[in-house]
Amino acid sequence: MSLDPSFKDILASLDGRGDAMARDVLAWSAINSGTQNLPGLERVAGEVLPQFEAAGFEARTLPPSEVTEIDADGREAEIERGPVHVLTARPEAKRRVLMTGHLDTVFPKTADFQRAEDRGDGTLHGPGVADMKGGIRVMLEAASTFLKTPYADEVGIDVVLNSDEETGSHASASVLHERALAADIGLVYEPALPDGTLAGARAGSGHYTFTVRGLAAHAGREFEKGRNAILGAARLMGAIDRLNGQRDGVTLNLGVIGGGQATNVVPDLCLVRMNVRGRRTEDLTWVDAQIRRTVDEGNAAEGFGAGIRVELHGGVHRPVKEMRGGTAMLFDAVRQAGSSLGIGIDWAPTGGCCDGNNLAAAGLPNVDTLGVVGGKIHSDQEYTVKDSFVPRAKLSLLLLMLLGSGQVPWPARLDAEAA
Repeated sequence: MSLDPSFKDILASLDGRGDAMARDVLAWSAINSGTQNLPGLERVAGEVLPQFEAAGFEARTLPPSEVTEIDADGREAEIERGPVHVLTARPEAKRRVLMTGHLDTVFPKTADFQRAEDRGDGTLHGPGVADMKGGIRVMLEAASTFLKTPYADEVGIDVVLNSDEETGSHASASVLHERALAADIGLVYEPALPDGTLAGARAGSGHYTFTVRGLAAHAGREFEKGRNAILGAARLMGAIDRLNGQRDGVTLNLGVIGGGQATNVVPDLCLVRMNVRGRRTEDLTWVDAQIRRTVDEGNAAEGFGAGIRVELHGGVHRPVKEMRGGTAMLFDAVRQAGSSLGIGIDWAPTGGCCDGNNLAAAGLPNVDTLGVVGGKIHSDQEYTVKDSFVPRAKLSLLLLMLLGSGQVPWPARLDAEAA
């Protein structure tokens, strides 16, 4: 695709912006904003939001939805989560683009990994430099530049920055859904893969907690009167694990277990926490039904042991994202933009999940790895490539100009296709 000369001039205005972008990313990443660190999340928002406001966005901060989990005592308890920030530019526009990012990282305020630094080798190293404070900075650069162009006259942008993506976006899911219903396309700024490849189709995911209850007793005096919850959990886990391998692409990972208080006490409580993944919507429907059937039948037949009872909490929270229809069309538009910039764009399916799953479930075509190029995310070796900042910002900027100018058609919403 040959570029309009005016496009070239606008794109060239980003040249030389990499150092300024890197400085912001280092400053933001130096502030710990683990999902549970609410003061840290507030500090990062205080640095990020004014820059969007200076670019022409109106900011609103919304309270999180209530989220509960099963605590260590087997009780359902509310979890504290940070707010959801919604920024809007040109609310009257006929076309709307939804950009999303998350302020939280996986690193708690007690983590050893706190320092953000420029290594001098072309990379930045630190918590969130790729996932996804670098992505938010790319989003800001592209959006602020686009809003100054004539191609933005009929295009409005909504930005959602949530505080709990790394734990599943439970507290922000309703806001994501609402904004997705009002948009034409979604752009999500998770990092690209280390070679620049984008994530395409994404698996869906669910989290479950099994609360296994028995009866405590003295292990020496009244052992026979006890009902061992840990043994019950072992039987439960065996039954659940047998679901693995029954359906291609479905995995059940029994990831956390905790129970008991002393070796001379028959344990009356054990908690088991599990994650499931599925590549198709019908896979997630199947595995959820099988999990519930396993618990119900085991309880009814005392299959987990006499006097043992299992309670189930949780379910599927990230629907499957498929590479089809409007989403496939949007990927093609990104590929065209990349080709014009000399950036090779490819995509690969992944078992990982992100807010792109939520947007797709609301019927919104979206591309969800438009952030920086980086790697080793969720580890103390997380890095991002400085030279990817400007090209990735140009990629989003050009995509927006192509859509806004009508040179690339707006893809149909996924819910419109289904209808």
